[in-house]
Amino acid sequence: MSEKLKIAIIGSTGYGGVELIRLLASHPLAEVTSVISSSSAGTPITEGYPHLTGIREELLDDVEPQTIRSKADVVFLATPAAVASKLAPDLLAAGLKVIDLSGDYRLQDRDLYEKWYKKPAADEEYLKQAVYGLAEVYGDRVLGAKLISNPGCYVTAALLGLVPAVQAGFIDPDSIIIDAKSGVSGAGRGASLGTHYSELNESLKAYKLNQHQHTPEIEMVLSDIAGRPVVTTFSTHLVPMTRGIMTTMYATVKDSRSADDFMELYRSYYENRPFVRIRPEGQLPATKEVWGSNYCDIGFAFDSRTGRVTIVSVIDNLVKGAAGQAIQNMNLMMGWDETLGLQFVPVYP
Repeated sequence: MSEKLKIAIIGSTGYGGVELIRLLASHPLAEVTSVISSSSAGTPITEGYPHLTGIREELLDDVEPQTIRSKADVVFLATPAAVASKLAPDLLAAGLKVIDLSGDYRLQDRDLYEKWYKKPAADEEYLKQAVYGLAEVYGDRVLGAKLISNPGCYVTAALLGLVPAVQAGFIDPDSIIIDAKSGVSGAGRGASLGTHYSELNESLKAYKLNQHQHTPEIEMVLSDIAGRPVVTTFSTHLVPMTRGIMTTMYATVKDSRSADDFMELYRSYYENRPFVRIRPEGQLPATKEVWGSNYCDIGFAFDSRTGRVTIVSVIDNLVKGAAGQAIQNMNLMMGWDETLGLQFVPVYP
């Protein structure tokens, strides 16, 4: 292509937005042409993020669809819940493609969204247009889409660990328990008591038990894969680190499947999915091993004594759990190689 795809990022002052800026700086076919923040319009982006000095120093734009259209072809919405649903209709009407990193278009059931998010749901018309962008599972639906809903961070880690086994009937979906732990960047940049350094440091904290808004999203996909309703136990915890999610998942094994069966199944399922890496038997992944990358690493512990399997899945919540998967979806949407601009080696140690 003679010109690069032009990108606008609404919500550029949040962690998801600034991570999009970092990743897209290396994309060979796309470039960021507008960084937007309704709360900080007119101020230089380096005021909030000095690490961008000499890289991006322009003033932040305000949210105005026609102005955005003059600068961009695709808009990433890295906004809080219930904001994207207000912005997307006008952006789509202006002829822009939209990739939403919030939860506004993930749940097709408006009542379910309002129950779990405690906010007004998006209009039915746009919910029907939205394509759910879990790239390794629904990537074939993304090509040519105009509105993509990027999955949640916890959801991505959990589903990539569970979908192959549920689809193949290797585990009983009704027995699934998901124990998830996240670094504090998943809570966003806004200050709160729960993410205050002295409250979180040297501590491990459970939160939103049986109430986390990612619960219905996990169950929506598992129900689709299983072909029947699936209900799970999903527990979330904050750990005193900046990045990373680990989901440890437990389920009852069906039909006397062995550890070798699980290894063969997962390697086959993810064979042509470049961002999922299956660990050899006896190896379990750690969050540091995917830090700064778009990888999801998965390992297993098979217990023949109890007839249960433990599946461990790790991602960087800001990359595979947000900005990286959003760019992967953009690549798929445009018909490009899904790895473009995302071939980062994890940062280690």
